Amino acid sequence: MQVSLSRTLKQIFLIGLMVIGFAGAAYAAGPQDWQMNFQPAVTPVMQEIHSFHTILLWVITAIAVFVLLLMIFVFVRFNSRANPEPQKFSHNTLLEVLWTGVPVLILVVIAIPSLRLLFLEDVIPEADFTIKATGYQWYWGYEYPDQGIGEYFASMVPDEDLQEGQPRLLATDNAVVVPVGATVRVLVTGADVIHNWAMPPFGIKMDAVPGRINETWFRALEEGTYYGQCSELCGQRHAFMPIEVQVVSQDEFDSWVVEQGGTALAQPETDIIDVAAAAADAEPAQN
Repeated sequence: MQVSLSRTLKQIFLIGLMVIGFAGAAYAAGPQDWQMNFQPAVTPVMQEIHSFHTILLWVITAIAVFVLLLMIFVFVRFNSRANPEPQKFSHNTLLEVLWTGVPVLILVVIAIPSLRLLFLEDVIPEADFTIKATGYQWYWGYEYPDQGIGEYFASMVPDEDLQEGQPRLLATDNAVVVPVGATVRVLVTGADVIHNWAMPPFGIKMDAVPGRINETWFRALEEGTYYGQCSELCGQRHAFMPIEVQVVSQDEFDSWVVEQGGTALAQPETDIIDVAAAAADAEPAQN
């Protein structure tokens, strides 16, 4: 019995080390096995989601610790041995005010960054160009109306056709290509059933509803290849409907547009800068 218990404790210890190791690996680029946190933020929206998550994590941790300490105090102070004759009061005005008022204050504190984040996600800034994403069973279609690129389709790369570096179940035969730093409006709709265009590193999760167009936006601040998936249960092959977005330089994007038979848009002379820095510079100086 002792040997069995020792072996069980050792297994739990090893599993704990594995979880800690995988949690650290979750911060690498792209989704990772056993990931326990968000993917690295690539857009201003996802950066705000990370910040809001940190606030909630501290609040939840403080509440959990407080409740745990309170439970320990009650167990010790009011058990039958320490308190053989139970007290008979039923009301405490101060306590009732506290357990009503404190949660209200916590919700107010949470509401401020929450509303700020909702505003950032909902209000679409002036876009450099638009992409239309249409969900089909079971692949995505993309159009670039501003560049004159007609709809093309992106399907999952089968296992037998995967190239080196392409992740299984996430790579597509055609990718969405955007320039780094550009503000992109995404129009999302469905052709048959409800799908969902979800890109975790961008902080996007938008339903694709037949007969309706929803819109969202993103501004990728780092070059790279990013992956998402349909996040609405849309049928038999729901799990095989990935999204691949390649963020490239402006010159590479213009070359890609020409290759697709489209027309590259004229670019402003100003350099691309970080959205958060631009917003900070735009704030009026405090007297």
